[in-house]
This record gives sequence, C-alpha cells and structure tokens, in this order.
Amino acid sequence: MTSPAPEASAAFSLDRRTVLRGTALAGAAGLGVTACSGGGPGGAKGAATPTAPVDLGAPADVPVGGARLYREQRLVVSQPAKGEYKAFSAVCTHAGCVVDKIEDGKISCPCHGSKFDPATGKVLQGPAGAPLPAVPVKLADGKLIAGPEV
Repeated sequence: MTSPAPEASAAFSLDRRTVLRGTALAGAAGLGVTACSGGGPGGAKGAATPTAPVDLGAPADVPVGGARLYREQRLVVSQPAKGEYKAFSAVCTHAGCVVDKIEDGKISCPCHGSKFDPATGKVLQGPAGAPLPAVPVKLADGKLIAGPEV
C-alpha cells in the first residue's frame, strides 16, 4: 500500500480547510442577514403599525414631556404637552428591529444604533433614513387607544 504523494495530500487538506471555512462563513453570514432583516431577537414579527385598535391602558403611564415604550404592541407613545398624545411605530425603519429603550429624550434601536425623537418620530441618528411611522392615538373611556380607526 502506497501513500499519496505529499503534494496531493497537502492539496486535499487545503481544499478541505477551504470548504470548512467557507461553510462556517456562510453560516455566520446567514445569521447576520437574519439579524438585519428583523428576524433576530429584537426583530419585528408582523406589521410595523397596528392593523386594529390597541388598548394601551392608563394615560398616566405616559409622562408629560416624555414617552413610554409599549414593546409588546410595538408602539411608542409620547406626551409632549399635558393631554396631547402622539404614537409611533416602535419598529426601526432601518432594518425592522423593535426599539428597546427611551433614554435621554431619544428612542434607541439596539440593532444598529439609530435614534429617534419621541415627540416627532424623526431620525436623530442613523443609519435609519426614514422617521418612525405615526400611528393614530386617542384617549377614550380613560384609556389610550392606538391604531387605525381611532
């Protein structure tokens, strides 16, 4: 029994390593695409804005001059002045991730660092290029209701 020539063995090992590296890189690239498409941990699942009215509860939960994140409903509601409410989608317009916090007067997206103004939905820091979509919101029967037909 003869062993393969050294050149053939080295070529086989190099090819095998290349294939293994390529497979690992392809897997990592797939994870990156999933994260950027909104399918990752902070990603949106469904429409960026509600398709039916959503009961958000007591208006007192939204501070005057501030905002509150309703993560489960994928909404941000601000109260720029007493009794004036504005709502926006909490789905980042850059890659579809759901924003994760409001601090220092800014809505923050965890995926790529975009920041938005809670009173207007406007982009304060990219990479997002479009503002958060506005969502109709009103006070009805002592509760905040957001979504279409409010």
